[in-house]
Amino acid sequence: MQQFSENKLTHLDDRGEAHMVDVSAKEVTVRQAAAAGQVRMSPKTLAAIQAGNAPKGDVLGTARLAGIMAAKQTAQLIPLCHPLPLSKVEVQITADPELPGYQIRAEVKTKAETGVEMEALTAVSVAALTLYDMAKALEKSMQIEGIRLLSKTGGKSGDYRQES
Repeated sequence: MQQFSENKLTHLDDRGEAHMVDVSAKEVTVRQAAAAGQVRMSPKTLAAIQAGNAPKGDVLGTARLAGIMAAKQTAQLIPLCHPLPLSKVEVQITADPELPGYQIRAEVKTKAETGVEMEALTAVSVAALTLYDMAKALEKSMQIEGIRLLSKTGGKSGDYRQES
């Protein structure tokens, strides 16, 4: 588990009020982040989605597109996030019969003063929510699980890779 620094929290000002951090003095570098999560469901629901038999249509294509769109809107959703010029957003949704359900992975890249961890996490979250929405007529007990940052590169804090 990562230890917290004894430095003051960056999103609080001298009065303890939340504010958006000034990143204008930071160096512009290439930054990447990857995140993952999963949607657990019954084998019957998984089979119906794979066969293209969901009442709302293309479950996976819609969820993938929603994840990409969400990454681009992260600053609109998370109050203290900076709007970033994203150069890459990739969302992969893979069937996992062992789960059973779907594994979701997002990779985001930019060249900016701050990282894209929140964009990757937002992409996974919204893709999972959209998958649920598109398939809820088949099963309302699906579970969205394990949304987490897998890795990030670039920036002053250095690289991070989730331990296995």
